Amino acid sequence: MKLLMVVSHDNEDVESLGTAALLSRAGFEVFKGTFESTLTIHTAYGTTYHADGFIEGSIDAYEGLIIPGGKYVAATVDDDTKIKALATSFKAQDKYLMALCAGPRFLMQAGLIEGQFTCYPGAEKDQQGGTYISNQKAVVDGKLITARSAGSVYDFVFAIIQTLKGDEALRAFQANIAY
Repeated sequence: MKLLMVVSHDNEDVESLGTAALLSRAGFEVFKGTFESTLTIHTAYGTTYHADGFIEGSIDAYEGLIIPGGKYVAATVDDDTKIKALATSFKAQDKYLMALCAGPRFLMQAGLIEGQFTCYPGAEKDQQGGTYISNQKAVVDGKLITARSAGSVYDFVFAIIQTLKGDEALRAFQANIAY
């Protein structure tokens, strides 16, 4: 199962790299794509890595989109068109939308959240629809999976595994990582 993760300069290290590593370990193929002008990504806390490629072309190969949070969200979300358009395309094709921490702000501003969701406290200010759940680390509502913060990465990953692969796959993964 292939997922697309949007990576940007100043994304939160654990939310992007930790999520991608855990999902890869669970058998997902996670393509770390970027809209930046370079494939070299500099995270919010000083990690440098290379995105797998630029985001372009069809999304047909992907089951879902992952949008991590980080400092870049506050700096770019109000003027962004690319991430919002990408998320809108995923929603139009009835694919999974997954975002954590401040990442759901892109979905909120694009009017893509209709059900229950969570996000970093305060990020719900962009809420146009749906019901904000403040006391959950991860929330699944149909094909929308959201998580509250960097401290919720495991809960986020568990919710993705359980939703896309089922309970048995989640138990096997948790046993594999000695959770």
